[in-house]
Amino acid sequence: MTKDQVKQAVIDIISDIAPDEDLSNLKPDVRLRDQLQLDSMDFLDIVMELRKRHGIEVPEADYMQLATLDSSAEYLTPKFNALAKK
Repeated sequence: MTKDQVKQAVIDIISDIAPDEDLSNLKPDVRLRDQLQLDSMDFLDIVMELRKRHGIEVPEADYMQLATLDSSAEYLTPKFNALAKK
């Protein structure tokens, strides 16, 4: 997967978790929590959906890697590509 595809996967999950949020103007380098009304439970839901939909495990120590769309893509792209090779 490309980084853009990974970003879209994260956006798709957020749109399901927070359907009332406007995701059309998300800035890729600004923390998601600063742009959206996401609380810690919503963030945990994102992590759970990554596991459920895509088989991606994110250890709690790495949660900060998912703070922005850019950092999410940077962190998740190798994980998606490793799964694709299996």
